[in-house]
This record gives sequence, C-alpha cells and structure tokens, in this order.
Amino acid sequence: MYLQRRNRILRQSPAIRSLVAETILTPNDFIVPLFIVEGTNVKEEISSMPGYYRLSLDNTVKEVKELWKMGLKSVLLFIKCKDELKDNKGTEAVNPQGLMQRSIRAIKDACPDMLIMTDVALDPFSSFGHDGIVEGSEIVNDATVEVLANMSVSHAQAGADFVAPSDMMDGRIGAIRQALEENGFTKTGIMSYSAKYASCFYGPFRDALDSAPGFGDKKTYQMDYSNRTEAIKETLMDVQEGADIVMVKPALAYLDIIREVKNNVDIPVSAYNISGEYAMIKAAAKMGWLNEDKAILETLTAIKRAGADLIATYFAKDAVRLLT
Repeated sequence: MYLQRRNRILRQSPAIRSLVAETILTPNDFIVPLFIVEGTNVKEEISSMPGYYRLSLDNTVKEVKELWKMGLKSVLLFIKCKDELKDNKGTEAVNPQGLMQRSIRAIKDACPDMLIMTDVALDPFSSFGHDGIVEGSEIVNDATVEVLANMSVSHAQAGADFVAPSDMMDGRIGAIRQALEENGFTKTGIMSYSAKYASCFYGPFRDALDSAPGFGDKKTYQMDYSNRTEAIKETLMDVQEGADIVMVKPALAYLDIIREVKNNVDIPVSAYNISGEYAMIKAAAKMGWLNEDKAILETLTAIKRAGADLIATYFAKDAVRLLT
C-alpha cells in the first residue's frame, strides 16, 4: 500500500509527540485560588473539594511561599467572612482592616513578587448571599457598583496587583477603572469576569465560603448558559470600559465560549476551572473510574487549547508536579 502522506509518523514516539505538540502547559499558565479564614493555624479541608483547604492567614503565607518556590506566580484571593460581619451594604468589604485587606498586605510582605488578584463581589459579605445589594427581592445594580468601586480601591490601597470583579453588574468595569484612576492607582489591573454563567457547577465553591444565595438564584445577573453571542457582547463592553484581562467562567462546559472570546479580543483571556469541575474529577478518581493525573493534564490542556492564556485552577500545584 502506497500513501503520499502518513500522519501517524508524527505520533509514533513520545519524543516526536512532544516536539510537535501545539499546546504546552507551564506553571506560568496558572492562577491559584486561595480561601482565607480568620484564626491561627487553621487548615480546614473543604468537604466537597477533597484535598483543598480553607487556610488562616499564617498558613496562607506559608502556602504562598511554597507556591512561589514551585514556579507559580499568581494567586486569586477569596475570604470567608464571619456571619456577624455580614450585612446588606458591603460594610466589611471596604474595611481597611478586613481579612482581605490584611491578607493582601501579609502576602506582599512575605512574597513581594507574587502577583495578587482579589475577588471583588459582595456575596461573601452579604447577609443575603448575593453578589449585590438587595432591595426587596431585587439585586440592584447601580448602588452595588458604587460599593464594588470602593472595594476595588480598598484592595489597591492594600497592595493588590489586580482586582477581579466577579459580580456581573452592568457598568462595574468602567466605574472601577474610574475609581482606580481618580485615586492614583494607575498601575492596578482589572481582570474582569466578563462571561460568567449561572452554573450548577459552583456548589463546592459556595460551600467553601458559605456564600450560597439566601433566596432565589443569580440568574438576573449571571449569564444564561444557553447564550453564546451575549458572551461576546459582555466581553467587548468590559474591554471598552478598561478591563486588562477578561475571564470566562466556568471553563469545561464553555470551551466554545473561550474560543469565541479569544477570537474577538486583543487582550489576555483567562478561564476559571471551577470547583464543580475539580470535584467531578476527584470523585471519579476516588471511585476508580479514571486516572486523576491524566484527567488533570487533559482538562487543563483542553482549556488552554480552547484559547485561555491564563487558567485559574485548584489543580495548579498538582499540574506543576506532573509537568516537572
């Protein structure tokens, strides 16, 4: 049998496959989410996220130092607010001595070169568990945006390199950019959750921060998972308003959205490999239904192949160990 082209020639050994691989994962691709709680020497495993933990600030600093030694250069901070500090105004979110602000300063003191990104949304601080201020049964937009802008300035004052608004309120990127500029934080970046969908895969994350909505759902501000064109509209508006990085969340069920966004913007695209995606792999591996290490690398490669320049993932440390 004579064939002019034999495609399998480029697949016949690990060395050849490595040479011609189109998508290569490195530690530089990953953003590491961290869950921070009050207290000392706290390391609480999240029941729905086996192997992932809520850490007190002292242990968070130790973790950041380990991440840096591994070659991981960016963290995304989330804090678990005490119930007694939650209200419907985001008061604790803008507290200069709040857990988020103290965490930023402590990490910068311990590891100055670590890139710190901070979650900007009201759900961890809300007595209602929603991303915005509640009036009646409505999550109101403009009053929420005002608090988010103040929250972003507070994070910048503490030393955050990027603020990461995850709320999906209209106009918040422009308001945050204006607030940062007016307060002299011209070097603080914005990583916008531009296409964040109302997904069932957020459950373990809400367990981690005790931030599930107290009533209703988040479908009036997070996107309908049926929609693709809307994601491009949302993302382009965020770019116009001043976003430096745009994000698609979740990742695995939205690989097509990642590619669409990548094809339509000229700034970096990030994707969030979220808690439910992490939990699914962990659960299937525990049952012996798949090889966890192989699933981790295949999943992260797929997200990058789809167009993500950066990947926020709970598998970051595992991936680095597998890649080195």
